[in-house]
Formats: sequence, C-alpha cells, structure tokens
Amino acid sequence: MNRTSKSWGFGSIIALVAVFFSLATSIAAQETTASSKVMGEVRFAGATKVEKDSGVWVDGNYVGFLKELKGNKKVLLIPGEHEIAVRQSGYDDFVRKIVVEPGQLQTLNVALHVSPRATSPDVTSTLKLDIEPGRAAVFLDEKFVGHASEFGGSFHSMLISPGKHHVKVELPGYRTFDTTVDLLPGQKSEVKTELVKGSIEQAGPEIKQPQ
Repeated sequence: MNRTSKSWGFGSIIALVAVFFSLATSIAAQETTASSKVMGEVRFAGATKVEKDSGVWVDGNYVGFLKELKGNKKVLLIPGEHEIAVRQSGYDDFVRKIVVEPGQLQTLNVALHVSPRATSPDVTSTLKLDIEPGRAAVFLDEKFVGHASEFGGSFHSMLISPGKHHVKVELPGYRTFDTTVDLLPGQKSEVKTELVKGSIEQAGPEIKQPQ
C-alpha cells in the first residue's frame, strides 16, 4: 500500500507539473498575441536607392536604414502619435507625424529631395569603412552620412575633403566607436572595427535627434 501510494503521488506531481507548464505556455502565447494586437506596424517605402539607404529615426531614436526595416526588424509602435524622420547626407530631412492605431499596418512613402545647401569638395580623399554591424549609423564631423555598409566592400567608400575629420559610429545596444582621420589630397584610407555590445543607455546624442 505504501509503495502504491508513493508511486501514485509521484505520478500526480508529474501530471500537475505538465498541466502547469501547459497553462503557462498558453498564457504566454495569449499575452504575445494580445501584445501584437495592441501594437501598430509602420512600413517604409522608397522609390530610389537614396531613400532605401537612408537612416530612419522614430521619436528621435535611430532604428536602422529604411530598406532593412522589415521581418524581424519591422517597426512596431504603441498606439498614438509618433514623429518619423528620414535622413540622408546631401538631402533635406523627411519628417512626418503619424498616428498609429492598435493592430493596424500603415505604409509611409518616403521621398527625399537634394538640399540646396549640399556641396561637393573640388579635391577629395577616399575613406572606406569596414564596420560590423553594417546597419550602424555613421557620422562625419557630427553629421549623419549613412549606414556603415554603404561605405564598405569592394565598390563602396566615401569621398571627403582632405584634412582632419572626426568619424563616429553608433547603434543602440552597442558602445560608440569614434576615431579621427587626417587625409592628404587623393589619399585612400580605411577604418575597420567591430562594435562592442553595451547598454542602450550608452547611445550618444547623435542617434537621438542628430543635427
């Protein structure tokens, strides 16, 4: 009798654990579903490579470059009003305020226009970047110029004026990398690094409302 009682007690415990696990999984799934129904999704569309490679800020925080913001990098926002800013070097900022509805999807069509203030140096030097992750925002002399993968590889680089320049690379969740380059006319140089993971609190002001 004692053996049977102990065996039954152990089996009951296993059954209760299984039931508890099943309930916990079900509740978690319901919470995830409820959360996804509360959030609204914003998708971005750009007609040209300029728009597709431009940086996107949501409520003053950099979230990535336009063409990557889909799939596991899609933008989900809480319902209410949000400010979207899209930036690219040499172009006027595209800024829109949108209202996000619960569980709704909306697409924002982005069109950038060349800034009348944009100028190109007569004499240039070449700077190539080999940065990981490639989606990190790049700032040259405190101004956003694009994401890192735009300036790396065999056929990508940036043309800048000779002299001393401050290069800063930032991405939320990583430590800021910055360095200074001093280039001669016609000189080719490369900056290579892999960002170190860190707290999102370590993000610098450049990816929060850059000038």
